[in-house]
Amino acid sequence: KMISYKKSQSLLKKNIIEIKNENILSINAINKVCAKTVYSNVDFPSANNSAFDGYAIKSLETNKATKTNNIKLKILKTISAGVKPNTPLKKFSCVEIMTGGLVPKQFDTILPVEAAKIEKIKNTKYLVISKKVKKNQHLRLKGSDFKKKEIIISKGQLINSSHIFALKTLGIKKIIVKKKPNILLFSTGNEITEKNNIPPWMVRNSNSYYLGTLKENFSFNYIYGGILRDNDEKTYYTLIKKKLKSNIDIIISIGAVSAGKYDFVPKIIKKFKTKCYFKGVLIRPGKPILFSKIQNKSYFGLPGNPMSAAACFRFFVYPYLCNILGMKGEKPLSALLQNDYTKKKNLTRFANSQILFDQKGKLKVKILKDQESFRIKSFLHSNSWTILDQGKSKFKKGEFIDCYLQNIPNIHLNR
Repeated sequence: KMISYKKSQSLLKKNIIEIKNENILSINAINKVCAKTVYSNVDFPSANNSAFDGYAIKSLETNKATKTNNIKLKILKTISAGVKPNTPLKKFSCVEIMTGGLVPKQFDTILPVEAAKIEKIKNTKYLVISKKVKKNQHLRLKGSDFKKKEIIISKGQLINSSHIFALKTLGIKKIIVKKKPNILLFSTGNEITEKNNIPPWMVRNSNSYYLGTLKENFSFNYIYGGILRDNDEKTYYTLIKKKLKSNIDIIISIGAVSAGKYDFVPKIIKKFKTKCYFKGVLIRPGKPILFSKIQNKSYFGLPGNPMSAAACFRFFVYPYLCNILGMKGEKPLSALLQNDYTKKKNLTRFANSQILFDQKGKLKVKILKDQESFRIKSFLHSNSWTILDQGKSKFKKGEFIDCYLQNIPNIHLNR
């Protein structure tokens, strides 16, 4: 019996597998999932430094400065970025300082070079102040960017380049992440070929190549197992049995999951002691999708039509990856529908769509034509999927509907 899309997602959440943690160099953590919240172990900046080229002064010493009562501060030295300041405390003195230079503790404000008036008396230079200077002007204060013990990356966050930027800035050398799940993928069918010049009864192997390209964006390691032919049933059973003892986490097959004479995948999977099993979900495209948990591995049988395979990866395999990696689920983008659309009421529909911002900055979405599961042209021209929920058949222009980015997860937008 076919189940609803909502029910299938519930079963996927309840039947996760364990993915181990690893302690790695932070520079190698890109596109991995944080397994333990990372905190800053320092204040940043680590000390007050100058935001401008100018002069570091003590604001209190300028309190009585006026146009008729100038205060002269002796310029002791010049401090540049990367130099340890070692300036003795002297009343009515200052230092010339470059941008990023560490401000000696006795000074509490910066007078930019553009506002400075310099007077030379004999061989000594003085900064002439003709009005009161406020405290903490043009300073980058200690801890103003990051405080010690402040959260840098929360558990369950996908680590991106901005995180690496922060980790290196703060001197965090190693962090604990989830290992990337290992996905082993097989194509199936006598019609599938790797050749370019083919007769009309053959099909070029494209599904596996498309899914393989998603490994970086969707955080998994991809291993291609090759093409299984229609007479490889016994070989495949033995192969899966062997892989149950390997470091593979998820096995995916594309094709051979429907009810045809050569659709052998369901028959093979049922031979194993499965902890969860469903085949057939009330969706389009991808209705024959199969899921099973076998020991400590998970198995997805995706339909062979291109859009069915793509949709099932995006809305079954990827949510499952989020579950096993401890990530927060994706939040859909809500966009105004630009055209009417009708579907079968009892199905959840995944539709190739284009999202864009109009001149007023509103997010809009257009569902494209030619949505049949064998076509890839509309997929080529789309940048998103829309989800049209079960229980409703007609969707009107001007409604808000949920959208998901096509080849990258919405998680990149939902921080």
